[in-house]
Amino acid sequence: MKLIDKLFVQKTDNVFLQFFRYIFVGGTAFVVDFFFLYFFSDICGIYYLISGVLSFIISVLVNYIMSTKWVFNQENIDNRVLEFNLFLLISTIGLVFTEILLYLFTDILGLYYLISKIIAAIIVLFWNFIARRVMFYGTKLKT
Repeated sequence: MKLIDKLFVQKTDNVFLQFFRYIFVGGTAFVVDFFFLYFFSDICGIYYLISGVLSFIISVLVNYIMSTKWVFNQENIDNRVLEFNLFLLISTIGLVFTEILLYLFTDILGLYYLISKIIAAIIVLFWNFIARRVMFYGTKLKT
């Protein structure tokens, strides 16, 4: 039970535990993103790159809530508006990377768009984690 508490319950600054939690949170957000990408593209008939933006918006909200409540300790950030805007900026850069990779893998290399999404998500995951960790620990955002 102590290991479970350490992995899932206790607050931590340990980068390895945070990365484990981030993978868990990112996986949840990815499932939401992937589902809505499929839903908007295949069910609603929206072009996959536009669907990617719509599904991103939904998944980033899931990711933000889970990341700020569970992955990263928040004691060093007092300004929640600034925090959310930085989180959104990092996520938007990740979206740009994702959209470029989706286009390259799908339109240039000819992969199925959902396979392209999986590959892009794995690549962009590292950008998002490093940037968010720096955001929460590398800066003091007190007002």
